Amino acid sequence: MIQLLFTVIFSEIALIIMFCFKTPLRKLVIMGLDRAKRGSGPLIVKTIAGTVFVVLLSSVFSMMRIQQRFLETGEFNPTDQVLMAGHLLEASLMGFSLFLVWVIDRLHHYIRELRLRRKAMEAGKKQSRGFEDGAKNGASEEMKTLEEEVTALKEKVKHLEDECEKKMTEAKAAEENAMALKKQSEGFLLEYDRLLEDNQNLRNQLESIDSRLSHSDGKKNT
Repeated sequence: MIQLLFTVIFSEIALIIMFCFKTPLRKLVIMGLDRAKRGSGPLIVKTIAGTVFVVLLSSVFSMMRIQQRFLETGEFNPTDQVLMAGHLLEASLMGFSLFLVWVIDRLHHYIRELRLRRKAMEAGKKQSRGFEDGAKNGASEEMKTLEEEVTALKEKVKHLEDECEKKMTEAKAAEENAMALKKQSEGFLLEYDRLLEDNQNLRNQLESIDSRLSHSDGKKNT
C-alpha cells in the first residue's frame, strides 16, 4: 500500500513538473486529461478519490483508537508504535496524494483557460488588423465626408446661435414692454382710485346741496 502511494505521488509530481514547462509532453498530458474528463472519466476519478478518502478516515480512526489505548494504559507497546507509524505514514501519503490531484486539476483548468484566452486574443488581433486595413483604404473618403459633415454642423450651430441671440433680444424687449405695461397699469389703478374718490366726494356735495335746497323750499312754503 505504501509503495503504491509513493508511486502515485511521484507520478503526480511528474505531471505537475510537466505542467510547469512548455514542452510537447505538456500538450500530450493536457490532451490526455481533456479526454479523461469526458464521458465517465470524472465519475471514475471521484470514485477513486472517495475510496482513498474513506481509507484515509479509516487510518485516522485507527490512530485515534491507538491513542485512546495509550491514554488508558499510559504506555505504547511495540506493536502499537509500529501500527501508529504505519497508519500515520499512510494517512499522510493519501492526504498528500489527494492534494496533488486537486493541484493537477486546477493547473489543467487554468492552462486550458489560458490557451482559450490566447486564442481569443489572437482572433481579436487579426480582426482588428482587418479593420485597420479596411480603415486605411477608406480613410480618405471617410475623412472628406466627416469634414463636410463638420462644416455643415458648424453652419447649423452658427445659425442656431444667431436665432438664439435674436430670440433673447426679443425676449428682453418683451420683458421691458411687460414691465412698462405693469407700471402703466399701476398708474391707471391709482388714477381710477383717485377718480372714484373724487366721484364719491362730488356725490356727497350734491347730496348736501340737494338737502339744502329742499330745506330752503320748505321754509318758503311755510
